[in-house]
Amino acid sequence: MNLLRLGTRGSALALWQARWVEGALRAAHPGLEVEIVILRTEGDRRQDVSLASFGGAGVFVAELERALVAGEIDFAVHSAKDMPGRLAGGTEIAAFMPREDAHDVLISSRHARLADLPADARIGTGSVRRVAQLRHHHPGWRFEDLRGNLDTRLAKLDHQGFDAIVLAAAGLVRLGWGDRITERLPTVLCLPAVGQGAVAVQVRSGDPVTRDLVTAIDHAETHACVTAERALLQTLHAGCQAPLAGHCRMAGEYLQMVARVMSLDGATLLERVLEGPPAKPRELGEHLGHELLEAGARALLSR
Repeated sequence: MNLLRLGTRGSALALWQARWVEGALRAAHPGLEVEIVILRTEGDRRQDVSLASFGGAGVFVAELERALVAGEIDFAVHSAKDMPGRLAGGTEIAAFMPREDAHDVLISSRHARLADLPADARIGTGSVRRVAQLRHHHPGWRFEDLRGNLDTRLAKLDHQGFDAIVLAAAGLVRLGWGDRITERLPTVLCLPAVGQGAVAVQVRSGDPVTRDLVTAIDHAETHACVTAERALLQTLHAGCQAPLAGHCRMAGEYLQMVARVMSLDGATLLERVLEGPPAKPRELGEHLGHELLEAGARALLSR
């Protein structure tokens, strides 16, 4: 196979990620040609409403999966945090690229740190996960939905009077806007989303040729960590817009994973921490999910 069709969204960040994967594939397989195919997803079309208001799960992924299953593209590149727990039938994740900084970050032109924000601060974010965690510590803060590509959200900070906005570090760093970061939020305050900072490559299960080509660029540590996080998501039957946070990392010879489920108002927060062998990441995520369910996570997620 000399030509592969790569499906991606058309945002600046999505295209950066697509070209990163393209370059890695060309380096691993000299002579391979990759054609980038840009597709518009529901999440791209509906920028005027919050993600949570129309379900949120898979809105940046479903159109790419449809094209993949239909054979219109050979593989799709996603931000892993946008992917729902359940993939389209007949597809699988063949590779993860090396993970970027997974932290959430504060961006503000008025305040140097989160701790400096006023008691009634106006904060922009499109994530119920971030809102729930930050409300848990600062119930007086006011949160407003923030949609759009990264440049659009940064412009809203500058022109719409927010005290601050909260974004993922990874996209800013990848696009060269790391200097806009005011403070990296500690995970004890704001634990990242499942898959945050990772880029996933999805293929058809019935296409072993493409799968084998893509597997050559897989980053083993990222694959293990995000597999554990996605197993948590699947065990809890939660969407990518649920008030759920989960992050896994290598700690010595073991995987260490932290997971939280929150009420939307931040009043209740459940947290569990677990370690496991790198060879069994799925079991780690499933075990952690069951611990949260036993602690009452189902009731919080059903709200």
